[in-house]
Amino acid sequence: METTPKEKQLAVTAIGPDRAGLIRDLSGIVTSAAGNIQESRMIALGSEFAILVLISGNWHSLAKIREKLDALQTAGDMTVTIRDSSPRTGISAAPYMIDVVSLDHEGIVLGLSNFFAARGLEIAELNSRRYNAPHTGAAMFSVQLTVNVPAATQVASLREEFLEYCDGENLDAIMEPAAR
Repeated sequence: METTPKEKQLAVTAIGPDRAGLIRDLSGIVTSAAGNIQESRMIALGSEFAILVLISGNWHSLAKIREKLDALQTAGDMTVTIRDSSPRTGISAAPYMIDVVSLDHEGIVLGLSNFFAARGLEIAELNSRRYNAPHTGAAMFSVQLTVNVPAATQVASLREEFLEYCDGENLDAIMEPAAR
């Protein structure tokens, strides 16, 4: 959903003990103040639950949401950070999805982020997880990235460089256009 000129945005991060009803409580705060959740990422991280959410609404709605989130933090349930935000503009790049799987070892995310940063490419989203391989029990690491590739970039050359980098680091990777 697009924001209207009168709508404002808040970027909110929150982390606290994982418990049933946490998403309901957060979405209830937003809805009761007539706000709207535009984007969100929520995940259990160990015994903690982390929330990233972009909320839109008019100034009055966002003031109420800010107040209720501050009260949630004051109660000691969560650590909450609230920042004013605005819609992104001027992005003329095609998103590419990248999936990487490897035996787990240090520096995988650093190496991938260095590869794209060195080429001036923005990582729009990154998700990773460690798991044990089903048959062998080996520690595996999986990374999914969305990288914004400007139209002027030679995608074939970028893909070739990326796959060469991955071969050198013993990473299995796929790079393909993201569905819009």
